[in-house]
Amino acid sequence: MQPMLALLRTFSWQDLRHHPWRSAAAVAAVMLGVALAFAVHVINASALDEFSQAVRAVNGQPDLELRAMQGPLPEALYERLATDPQVARASPLLELSAVAQAVDAAATPDPTRTPLRVLGADALLLPPMAPALMPRPWGGTDRFALFAPATVFLNTAALQALGLPTSGPQGDGPPPTVLLITGLQQRVQVQVAGTVAAGGAPLAVMDIGAAQDLFGRQGALTRIDLQLQPGTDATAWQRTLRAEPGWPVNAVFAQPGDAAQRISNLSRAYRVNLTVLALVALFTGAFLVFSVLALSVAQRGPQFALLAVLGATPRQRLLLVLAESGALGLLGSTLGIALGTALAATALQLLGGDLGGGYFAGVQPALQWSPPAALVYGALGVAAALAGGWWPARAAQQLPPAQTLKGLGTAASQADRGSLGLVLLAGGALLALAPPVGGVPLAAYVAIGLLLVGGIALLPWGMARLLAALQPLAARHTLPLLALERARRMRGSAAIAVGGVVASLSLAVALTVMVASFRGSVTQWLDAVLPSPLYVRSALSTSGTTGTEAALLPAGFAEAVAQLPGVERVQALRASPVQLSPTLPALAVLSRPLGDNPAQSLPLVGEPLSVPAGRVAVYISEAVVDLYGVRPGMEWPALSESFRPLARDGHAQAAIFYIAGVWRDYARQSGAVALDRSAWLHLTGDARTSDLALWPREGTDTAALQAAIRTLAATHAGRTAGAGDNGEALVEFASSGAIRERSLRIFDRSFAVTYWLQAVAIAIGLFGVAASFSAQVLARRKEFGLLAHLGLTRRQVLNVVAGEGAAWTAVGAAAGVLLGLAVSVVLVHVVNPQSFHWTMDLAVPGGRLLALCAAVVVSGTVTAWLAGRAAAGRDAVMAVKEDW
Repeated sequence: MQPMLALLRTFSWQDLRHHPWRSAAAVAAVMLGVALAFAVHVINASALDEFSQAVRAVNGQPDLELRAMQGPLPEALYERLATDPQVARASPLLELSAVAQAVDAAATPDPTRTPLRVLGADALLLPPMAPALMPRPWGGTDRFALFAPATVFLNTAALQALGLPTSGPQGDGPPPTVLLITGLQQRVQVQVAGTVAAGGAPLAVMDIGAAQDLFGRQGALTRIDLQLQPGTDATAWQRTLRAEPGWPVNAVFAQPGDAAQRISNLSRAYRVNLTVLALVALFTGAFLVFSVLALSVAQRGPQFALLAVLGATPRQRLLLVLAESGALGLLGSTLGIALGTALAATALQLLGGDLGGGYFAGVQPALQWSPPAALVYGALGVAAALAGGWWPARAAQQLPPAQTLKGLGTAASQADRGSLGLVLLAGGALLALAPPVGGVPLAAYVAIGLLLVGGIALLPWGMARLLAALQPLAARHTLPLLALERARRMRGSAAIAVGGVVASLSLAVALTVMVASFRGSVTQWLDAVLPSPLYVRSALSTSGTTGTEAALLPAGFAEAVAQLPGVERVQALRASPVQLSPTLPALAVLSRPLGDNPAQSLPLVGEPLSVPAGRVAVYISEAVVDLYGVRPGMEWPALSESFRPLARDGHAQAAIFYIAGVWRDYARQSGAVALDRSAWLHLTGDARTSDLALWPREGTDTAALQAAIRTLAATHAGRTAGAGDNGEALVEFASSGAIRERSLRIFDRSFAVTYWLQAVAIAIGLFGVAASFSAQVLARRKEFGLLAHLGLTRRQVLNVVAGEGAAWTAVGAAAGVLLGLAVSVVLVHVVNPQSFHWTMDLAVPGGRLLALCAAVVVSGTVTAWLAGRAAAGRDAVMAVKEDW
C-alpha cells in the first residue's frame, strides 16, 4: 500500500500537474453524469415523500377506507357501518373539487383563481381519526364555527394561493370571504374561520352537513373511514359484509396507503426511465475517462517501462492506473453529488416536484437528501470511472518494457473471431423478450447494455472483414492502401479508438429513431382524436379542475349549442373516473358518439369485433390490457358492477360490457374505456359534458359563433352575457390546429433533453477519437520516422493518419447505426410498452441518420488529422536514431 501511495503522490501527480485540463475533462464528465442522475432521484424522492405525507394527513389513520367505484356512497351505508360491533369508529366524508377566488380580488381585471379540494367531515370524529384535519379557529372566532354553515378552514397552501393572511383578520376586521365555483351553474360564498394543519395542495375543511346543504349533496358521501376493534380480522369482516343482501357491489375497501402507492406505481416507470436517461451522460463519461487514461498511458509508456525495469510488477502497474481512474471518479462523484443537490434544490424551488410527467403537478416539496442514495450514485460514478480505466490499466500491465523503451509501440492485434460479441448480442436479444419487473423494463435495459457491449466487442472482427473488402479499391494507391492496411492490422487499437463513437452514435441513433417514432405516432393519434375544427369546454378546466365535476358543462348545453345558427354538427364528450381496484389508478370512462363504425372516432389497433346481442360495446386503451388483464372478446363484470348503482331503471344488472376492441391513447397512462354516448345516457342519465366538438357551417363567422356560445353559457349560468363577475369567461375555445400545435410543442420540449444528451455523447466520443489517435501517434513516432526516411513528407504522413481516421470512423459510424437501430427496436417495442403501456409505429428518419453519420465521419477524420498534427512533432525522423 505504501509504495502505491508514493507512486500516486509522485508519478501520477506529476502527470496531473502537466495536463490538468485533460483530467478536468474526465472529472467533469463523471460529475455531470452523477449530478443529473442524483438530481432526478432527489427531486422525485422529495415529490413522492411530500405527496405521501399530504395523503396521510388528509386520509388520517383509519384501518380501512370505503369508496364507490364511481359516484357517491349512500349515506345509509354509514349508519350500517357505525353500528357494526366490529367497528370502533366510522367517519363519513364528502369530497368536492372547486375553484376558489378571494372575494376582495373579484373586482380586479384578472383575479387569481386556485383549484381547491373541499372536504366535508364530522369535526367530533377528526381528533382520533385525522388530527391534521381538525379545524383551528382564529382568535375571536366563535368556537362553534366549525359546525356553522358556509364556513371553511383552509390549510397554509390555500391561504397563500388566495393571498389571505395566515394569522386571521387584523383587529376587529371581518373574516375573509372566498368564492367557491363548482360548476357553470354553482357559485357560493363561504367565510374563512381558521386553519387546518394538513399540508399538500390547497385544502378546505368544513362540516359535512353544511357541505351537503351548501352544494346540494344531501344523502351523498364520498368515502367512509373506518377504525376496527382490536383483534378484528379485516379480510374476514369484509367478506362477511359483501355477502350481506343489499350490500352495494360497487363499494371498494382500500388501505390508507393505497393512494400513495398508486401514484408511486404509476410514476415508477417514468422516474426510472428519466434516471436511465440521465445516466447516459455517465455512460459516455466512462468512455471519456478511458480516452484520457489511454492517452496518458501512451504518453507515459517509457516511464511505465522504466518502472517495470526498476521492479514494478504488471499487477502493480494495473493497480496504479486503476487507482488513478478511481481518484478521477471519486472526485467527479463528490462534485456530482454536490452539483446534483444544488440542481435539485433549484428545480424544486422553481418547478416544484414535477419533471414533466404530470404525476406531482402542484406539489411544492422540501428537499429530501438521503445519504444512502448519495453513496449509491457516488459509487456509480466511481464504478463508471473504473470501467473506463480498465483497458488503459490492462495496456499498462501488458506493456513490453524493452520494446517500449525503444519506442517500437505495440504488437499487432491478434485474430478475433467475435465469439464473445455474438454471445452478448444473443443474450441481449433474449432478454428483450423478458417481461417487466414491477412495471419497470429492467431486462430491456440490461438487453440494451448487452447489445452495446456486444456490438463494440465485434468491432475488431467486423473492421477486419470490412476493410479487407475495401482493400482491392485502394490496391493501386499507396497512401490509401497504407492507411487501410494499418487500420486493418491494428483493428484492436481501432476498436478501442472508435468504441466511444460507436457507443455515443448508437445511443444518438436509438434516441433519434425513438423520438421520431413517438412523435409520428402522436401526430397520427391527434389527427384521429381531434376530428372537429373547434372545441368548447368550461373555463374552469384551465384552473386545475380538468376531469372533475367542477369543470363539467350543464345538461342541455350541448343541445342548445347545436340549435345555434352556423353550427352544422355538435358532439358531446364526457370523461368520468372509475376506481375499479384500490391498488390501481382511477380508470377514465369516455363517452362520445361512436356510431356503427368506431374506427372513425377512435385510433383502433386492429379491427373491431361484432358485439353480441344484449351486450354494450366498450373499447379499451392499451394500458387497460396490461393493467387489468382483459382482452377483446371478453366481458368485463367489474366495470358492469361499477355502473349498477347509477342505472336509472333500478334493475339488478345495469349492463353487460363486452370488449369490442383496443385503441391507442397517449393521454392517459392509467387506462381509458370508451363507449357510445347513448349507452352512457341510458345507464346514468347524466347529460353533463366535459367538452363539445363543433363543426361550423361553411362560411360561418367563427368570432360571432363564439360570442353566441358565450351568451348561451351566461344564460345557463343565470347571468347577463358579458357581465357576471367582471365579465369573466365561462367557456373557452380551442381549434384542433391549436391543440395539435400545443401538444406537439409540449412533446418537443419534453424530449429536448435527449438532443442535448446526443450532442454531449457524440462530443465525448469524438474527444475519445482525438485522445486515442494522439496516443497512437505518440506510440508510432519511430514508424513515422521510418516513413519519412522512405520519402514520405510530413503532410503525406498526416494524410495516412487522416485516412486511418476516416476508415475507423466510417466503420464505427456503420456499426453505430446498426447498433442504434437494434436498440431503437428495443426502446420502441419493449421499453415503451412495458413502461407506459402504449405502442407506437417504428419510423426511421433516414435523412437525419445519414446526416448524423456523415457529420461523425467528417468530424472523426478531421479530429484524427488534428490529433496527429499536434502529436507528431518534427523530431519524428530523429526518433529513428534512438536505436542506432
